[in-house]
Amino acid sequence: MRILVSGASIAGPVLAYWLARYGHEVTVVERSPVLRKTGGHAVDLMKPAMEISERMGVVGRIEALATGTERITVLREGTRRPISADVTKLFAAASDRHVEVMRDDLSEIYYEATLPDVAYMFGDSITSIGDDGDVTFENAQPQRFDLVIGADGLHSNVRRLVFGEVAKNFTGAYLAVLSVPRELGVPGAMTGHIGPGRSAQVYGARHVDDARAVFLFRSPELDYHHRDVDRQKQLLREAFANLHPEVDAWLKYLDEDRVFYFDSITQLREDRWSKGRVALVGDAGYCPGPAIGGSTSLAVMGAYVLAGELAHTDDYAAAFARYENEMRELVHASRKFALGVAKTLIPRTRTGVWALTRGAQLVTSLPSWMVRPLAKLNSKGLRLHDSMVVRDYERQGAGVAAP
Repeated sequence: MRILVSGASIAGPVLAYWLARYGHEVTVVERSPVLRKTGGHAVDLMKPAMEISERMGVVGRIEALATGTERITVLREGTRRPISADVTKLFAAASDRHVEVMRDDLSEIYYEATLPDVAYMFGDSITSIGDDGDVTFENAQPQRFDLVIGADGLHSNVRRLVFGEVAKNFTGAYLAVLSVPRELGVPGAMTGHIGPGRSAQVYGARHVDDARAVFLFRSPELDYHHRDVDRQKQLLREAFANLHPEVDAWLKYLDEDRVFYFDSITQLREDRWSKGRVALVGDAGYCPGPAIGGSTSLAVMGAYVLAGELAHTDDYAAAFARYENEMRELVHASRKFALGVAKTLIPRTRTGVWALTRGAQLVTSLPSWMVRPLAKLNSKGLRLHDSMVVRDYERQGAGVAAP
């Protein structure tokens, strides 16, 4: 089949890779004129996503570009003694095979894996999608495709055109990431400050030319447009005023021409991700919440499953239905998990801040041989995204249950 994928970040290239591998003719359209360098936060790949990446032949590159963060040190607002925790133990509790990698690096790795089997249309966007697969673009001439897949993120253009407004759940929190000078971040470490309803940390990576300051804060829903950067910067300054002089110094870099990201931590609540010849994958269809719900691993898994269900059939409606059935329980669990993470990572009270930091200390003070077995007692919590089963579609064929 001739398939158009919208979005060249994470889910889009992974989906395109597997569709092309299964013999489909794939084109990816991306609004950005070049592969996006959004300055995004580091993202986590759990064991299933790493297994899929290994099957793509890119796991070595991912591991080589890992951030290498080993410790986190935070100062609670109003205190003088910082608290430190071993990040490697925390993630060992969550996953048997975890890698943290910069989102830009991961996107580039997946994109390069699709070359030369996938065609790309950069600097363009879909303007309409017909029931028969006719697609019009802002710049390119109209074309007809058998299927159109939206892999274009939380603010999906494909979703807007085909599904209209969908149910959303604002978690009450916001995420921002700012590029800051490299010397502010120490490779292998994350340092920062935390207070009731807000936290700010900075970290670096050996191979990255800058450091990243990441901000999480609670707030009632704010009035801004997702493309109004000046307004977003104003809101961030207001949210973190007077947390700590060091944080004030980081915020001064908002005045420079640096890469900046800001968005609400919002869940999509729809349970149907297909309509006619169109389907949604990753954050475009079922974002559990940026930075808190394992959305990157979920997107990689969703792209792999969707391609697998389309691998051995021309009956796209049946393939879409199987894809939805395969992903639905995992998406529901990810949503629930993310809401709990949001409450935990951004405590509302000083007591909650103390409990969070003290809890992290206690976990990382345990011997390594104790941490992982304790976490494995609950596969719907911390181990949720490690419990995803990666089927072998090439060997089994679509629609065949894994042994």
